Amino acid sequence: MTHLSPHPVSAEVLPLGQRPRLLEMAGISKVFNGQVTALQGMNLTLDEGDFLSLLGPSGCGKSTALRLIAGLMRPTAGRILWNGPQSRGDIGVVFQEPTLMPWATVARNVWLPFRLRGQSFASVKGRIETALDLVGLSNFAGSYPRELSGGMKMRVSIARAFVTNPRLILMDEPFAALDEITRQKLNNDLLALKEKIGCTVIFVTHSVFESVFLSDRIVVMAARPGRVVEEVRVPAPYPRDMGFRTSPEYAAQTLVVSKALRRAMGEEA
Repeated sequence: MTHLSPHPVSAEVLPLGQRPRLLEMAGISKVFNGQVTALQGMNLTLDEGDFLSLLGPSGCGKSTALRLIAGLMRPTAGRILWNGPQSRGDIGVVFQEPTLMPWATVARNVWLPFRLRGQSFASVKGRIETALDLVGLSNFAGSYPRELSGGMKMRVSIARAFVTNPRLILMDEPFAALDEITRQKLNNDLLALKEKIGCTVIFVTHSVFESVFLSDRIVVMAARPGRVVEEVRVPAPYPRDMGFRTSPEYAAQTLVVSKALRRAMGEEA
């Protein structure tokens, strides 16, 4: 079976502040239809190996920021600066919905990024098998989306994002529609997968609890207009498990982030 090589910086797990810069959002603004300001003057740095969550209320521009980084739209003002050249496959995206092709098998869904590049299924079959193994779906390669649970469909979407071994994974509230038990399991699996592959993640969420469990950096955003107002670092080491979820450290950190979110929403001085 083909192995996806870990990215070297992420694999070393360098401390925050000592990792090479991956990208920077400098003075980013986005206005839709000349009227709705989704983002204004957004500044953000991202280092290789970060797990960064964008946390904030609906309408604060979290998803817009992700789409700008992904190159799915252009900013009205400001620049996104990458460290070094970009290549196809540098970014993997996981959306709120799994967005699977219902007529294609699980394996053929994971093949999609390669198919769009003109690479045959046979030539990347080993990488597809590896990705499915990493998300625990090796036995479902020939299944169709209609035969899968919601959590399994999201695993397929995650495998598709990771299969090209990208430098950066963008995840837009991927677990929001799932039940709490499934959500926690996928949180655990996501951290394990990141550790194996070694990549950088930007994760959009409304959940304080999810952001604290997953992230080493949490960027709190405010709406009207969307902007970064505060950053909170989570110093707890990886790997994290149920022991961390039930620890006083986790409880204290969620309180810190909850207060930051209330300040961003204007509910607390």
